[in-house]
Amino acid sequence: MELADRAVGFILASISVTVFTYYSFWVIVLPFVDSDHFVHSYFLPQEYAILLPVYAGVSLICFLSVFIGYVMLKSNSKKKKA
Repeated sequence: MELADRAVGFILASISVTVFTYYSFWVIVLPFVDSDHFVHSYFLPQEYAILLPVYAGVSLICFLSVFIGYVMLKSNSKKKKA
């Protein structure tokens, strides 16, 4: 089981480093590269550099709010039964 946990951890860390590197290059380096350079074909337009993290953050906050509300309601119903 420990080997499987290590493999999952390694995969998650690799994905995180890859996404961080891609996003950092996209936001920090790409604006200084000529717009007709071939490297621009590997990236979305610059507007998405702000929209995607904002959308992900709002989705995360909504999910956490619903989860916390569900846990609070479930906890409250257990107290009433006891």
